[in-house]
Amino acid sequence: MNKISVIIKREYVTRVRKKSFIIMTILAPVLMAAIIIVPTFIMMNQSGDFKKIAVIEDNSDLFKGVVKNTKDAEFVYLENTKVEDLKKTFEKAGYYGILYISPELVNTPNAVYIISKKQPPIGLLQHIEGSLKKEIERQKLLAYKIDNLDDIMKNIETNVTIQTKKLDESGVEKGTSTGIAMALAYILGFLMYMLVFIFGAQVMRGVIEEKTSRVVEVIISSVKPIQLMMGKIIGIALVGLTQFMIWIFLTVGIVTVLKTTILPKSGITEISQSMPQNLMSGNQQVAGTTQTAQMSPQLAEFSQMFDNAMNQPWGLIIICFIFYFITGYLLYASVFAAIGSAVDNETETQQFMLPVTIPIILALMVAMGTMQNPESSLSFWCSMIPLTSPIVMMARIPFGVPGWQIVISMLLMVVTFGAFVWMAAKVYRTGILMYGKKTSWKEMWKWLRYSG
Repeated sequence: MNKISVIIKREYVTRVRKKSFIIMTILAPVLMAAIIIVPTFIMMNQSGDFKKIAVIEDNSDLFKGVVKNTKDAEFVYLENTKVEDLKKTFEKAGYYGILYISPELVNTPNAVYIISKKQPPIGLLQHIEGSLKKEIERQKLLAYKIDNLDDIMKNIETNVTIQTKKLDESGVEKGTSTGIAMALAYILGFLMYMLVFIFGAQVMRGVIEEKTSRVVEVIISSVKPIQLMMGKIIGIALVGLTQFMIWIFLTVGIVTVLKTTILPKSGITEISQSMPQNLMSGNQQVAGTTQTAQMSPQLAEFSQMFDNAMNQPWGLIIICFIFYFITGYLLYASVFAAIGSAVDNETETQQFMLPVTIPIILALMVAMGTMQNPESSLSFWCSMIPLTSPIVMMARIPFGVPGWQIVISMLLMVVTFGAFVWMAAKVYRTGILMYGKKTSWKEMWKWLRYSG
């Protein structure tokens, strides 16, 4: 045991002192936040080139003026113009494209198309479709000869926002958010995938480096192969746990700063008290209101999202993440160590990597689907099967998983990773001193059965 601890210390200290470890430990939370926030910010604030679009109806003015101008597009309605004639000259005339609307659109949903030299952006198409859809609905209602139809339509137009509340075991209601649960499922599943794969691959590369440099021959003279393998696996596992704990402390620090600076208690209280009154009265903000008052709805929404995020079972999430990382890592790292011991260079690992990576990739794909349907049979079974459960179970937990399922999944993980470590050790003890022979699956099976 003392020899294993020496190997663990060597593996841990060597990797923790690397500049790459320090940089990635600090930058990883920032990069993860950037991956989530930056695309959303760009999509919300991106303004494309201004587009001037010619609108042509076929001897009709049924939809004239229906599609309104936006900040990125202007719709020019042309009369006495044929589409075939304009096709040849629309670019010279300064138009981005031609929008043709047939009078048959009322009865034929696809009797409208847009002609352009470039692929139109999805936002432009959605704006046109939405405008035409509302107008067709309005015209169909007019057929019923309802008085003051436009006023009625304006009065009945309503937006509905569903709030979700979860009952805990004691019957207490807590506000939740499906969007936050989906984001957590994505982050946790992807993070588990990255950590297990990256640190497992580090074990394999470390074994190959020591084998090709013949350093392992010196080490084996002092320790048993199983001690060397376990010391390397556990040492790198501690490196991963160190990174994870630092990420937790950084996240808690960032959340604390947000809570004390952006969302002071007094501000949240004032916002929560003023919002219902403003909504019920329907009064618009009067001239002279301050910028803070104008931002109250946004701050109130952010405050609600913040509270919903805090209502997630963070204790269970952290405990389960640590457990599944350790067991999942030990399972896959033992396989990676066995593969590294069986080859002479990293190029030869390709033939063995595919069967190992398929379950990990499959688990990530199932985890992405779990965000839509966490209770599906596929998600359930993949959260039980040890080869996929570390990733899929972490994607399910933010949506709520019965305790008995977590317990069974954990028991299966412990039994399976123990079996994998035992098998990998039998392959490792033979393969680590094998040189100059190309190894196959059949050869590794012989090593596994060897009892000497």
